[in-house]
Amino acid sequence: MNRTNLANDIWRACDIMRRDDGTTGTLEYMEQLSWLLFLKVFDAIEDRLEVEAVIGTPPRAYQRIIGGDYRWSVWAHRDFPADKLVSFVNDELFPYLRGLAGDPERGTIASIFADIPGNRMKSLYNLRDVIAIVDEIDFQNQDDIYTVSYIYEDLLRRMGNESGIAGEFYTPRPIVRFMVERIDPRIGERVYDPACSSAGFLVEAYLHMRKSRALTSTDVETLQRHTFYGKEKKPLPCLLGRMNMILHGVSTPNILRTNTLDEDVRRIPAEERRDVILTNPPFGGKENKQVQRNFPVQSQATELLFLQHIMRSLKAHGRCAVVVPEGVLFRGDAFADAKRGLLESYDVHTIVSLPGGVFQPYSGVKTNLLFFERSRPTHEI
Repeated sequence: MNRTNLANDIWRACDIMRRDDGTTGTLEYMEQLSWLLFLKVFDAIEDRLEVEAVIGTPPRAYQRIIGGDYRWSVWAHRDFPADKLVSFVNDELFPYLRGLAGDPERGTIASIFADIPGNRMKSLYNLRDVIAIVDEIDFQNQDDIYTVSYIYEDLLRRMGNESGIAGEFYTPRPIVRFMVERIDPRIGERVYDPACSSAGFLVEAYLHMRKSRALTSTDVETLQRHTFYGKEKKPLPCLLGRMNMILHGVSTPNILRTNTLDEDVRRIPAEERRDVILTNPPFGGKENKQVQRNFPVQSQATELLFLQHIMRSLKAHGRCAVVVPEGVLFRGDAFADAKRGLLESYDVHTIVSLPGGVFQPYSGVKTNLLFFERSRPTHEI
């Protein structure tokens, strides 16, 4: 599939949603596009799994997660009467998806659609046009499905020209890939992003681990259910993160919608400490006094609170790569106190200074990549 053509198709759908009274804002049409595109791609994934089951040795039956009249290839092709499409989506499709249960895969789909209010578009004709555009996209193989995440990134870059919120979703892929390659997560290790947004770090870690060796059935089970963990405060990026993981083949991502900073870092259980942390937490934000009490070094700066959460969430000999604004390295007061704890209890072995403008148009803040391990005090950076 031509990535440029796909991006243009999706952008056409966004133009239609901008004109609709129910999806005039960026957040509204990103949510609308996300669930439509997800159902289309997931239907293609299940088609492929069904074929693989039939031709496998031995052949077996495949029970679809989204079946019957609720498959995209069924309802999106129905010739609904003028007033019935919206009622089907809101009164039949969404209740069905929210009611899926019986195994972790179905539970994950249910949790995704529980967080979506339903169709937002007011015009039946606009909704039909958007469905038609999404339906024209032909996902013939796994590589085409992976293209979706790149298209989201392209869409988010374009969104940066019309809305500053895109910076909450997007870390440039070359930076993500570099951090993952340097940390080198291995099968059997648990990978965590405490501010996972659209799950770019977790997806890249999965792809890195998947190609590290020929996978056994145990490896597949481990990667599916016991490897990737994320937290995200806001509903739309959390939605994108869960969908992104599923579309890349992780059917049960452990991504929670919660404010990570609400957790007291002094009480993180040993079983919730992770081998690998990869993240680009929000910076420039402020938290209230109640949240600040969860940290040994109190500060309203989100970047400093996240750094302390990350430090306490690493297992012994765990490894971390984190994006930090340059001010973290040079500011005094509370920042100095937190850095003293970092240097005395963790091995900060590498700092990569990124060039200015890396996060434009979302942020002009100069940033660095901080690499450290929970092993020994820092000897040399």
